[in-house]
Amino acid sequence: MDQTIAEKILSNHAGKKVKAEDIAICNVDFYFGQDGTSGLIIDNFKKLGDVKPADKRKFFMVIDHSGPSPNIGVSTIHKKMRTFAQTCGVGLYDIGVGVCHQIIPELGHIVPGDLVIGADSHTCTYGAINVFATGVGSTDLAITLASGRNWFRVPQTVKIIVTGRLPKGVYSKDIILHIIGKLGANGCTYKSVEFYGDAIERLSVEARFTISNMAVEMGAKCGLMEPDKKVIDWVKRHSGRQPKPVFADISAEYEAIKEFNVSKLSPQVAKPHTVDNVVGVEEVKGKHIDEVYIGTCTNGRLEDLEIAAKILRNRKINSDVKLIIAPASRNIYLQALKDGLLDIFIEAGAVILSPGCGPCVGTHGGIPADGDVVISTANRNFKGRMGNPKAFIYLASPATCAASAIEGKIADPRRYL
Repeated sequence: MDQTIAEKILSNHAGKKVKAEDIAICNVDFYFGQDGTSGLIIDNFKKLGDVKPADKRKFFMVIDHSGPSPNIGVSTIHKKMRTFAQTCGVGLYDIGVGVCHQIIPELGHIVPGDLVIGADSHTCTYGAINVFATGVGSTDLAITLASGRNWFRVPQTVKIIVTGRLPKGVYSKDIILHIIGKLGANGCTYKSVEFYGDAIERLSVEARFTISNMAVEMGAKCGLMEPDKKVIDWVKRHSGRQPKPVFADISAEYEAIKEFNVSKLSPQVAKPHTVDNVVGVEEVKGKHIDEVYIGTCTNGRLEDLEIAAKILRNRKINSDVKLIIAPASRNIYLQALKDGLLDIFIEAGAVILSPGCGPCVGTHGGIPADGDVVISTANRNFKGRMGNPKAFIYLASPATCAASAIEGKIADPRRYL
């Protein structure tokens, strides 16, 4: 029986060969929670009775969604996390270290071939480095914390082939927005998606993370890529663990195969209030905006900041606009500082936040007012996503967001490149 990447990774961790629709009990390589979900993980773990973590090295908590704490309630949760980490000897990344989906691969916790679960829906990000990674509920995570295992229904797989050379001003964010716009928010529900094609191969690993990150926005269980030399080299720079690359068999069975050519793609924008409400920038160009946000687990990496800086260098943002920038990790923040990127942003009129998720999830650091229009590099634009259900959120690439900050309205970045 020939297998997809998902079938192979789950088979390797179940100790037997499994296929789509099978139920597999699997050993899990790494599992984590963030400060929006770890409180429930701790509570559910304690309900299991007198148990201890199955493997302290494999579990981490990350304070990123609301750090530094914006209120007393959140401070209480953060204290609970710190106390649990100290008491049980498990890992904790405290405020300022970075967004969970950046620091977990950046700090070497995962390698190709791993099986990872996280109490956060964008755990699928790690598929870019050949990891079967998916989000689960806090109760499931607590069970894995106690047992080191969990159950999985092996997903069907959809193969997506992306071909062509990206035009000027078009980036990986535009690719994935275009795909989601075509397939729909429920187009791959509970499927494993495998991304292929020469357009993917030419992307950096950082850019590939952006695509896998948003696989869940079309309902996917995970968004997997094969581990080429770029991936293996990247992983070896970040982790001391040995990669276990997994490739699909040539005759693997796919539920569907979708092909996209991006050679003529224009910068893409997702309009309120759904991620699949996607149009070319030409259709929304000129729309007044009040706030621009560049950061998040989707586009807060160094490459993203470099793209924005090229446009903002020696330019000022529109006086009616707030530009908020949050590097995805402390390491990225430090490198951006060394490279002079933060100077460019501050001189342009931006505000730099500590690494974290605050504005994206809407807990602090840039909550829009009623009626405000925001353009963001984030992955979601649902009502209330940034903390105000009466605001309007557009999603775009760092380039489109930077150009829009200059003009005070949604702008085509190609004129600045």
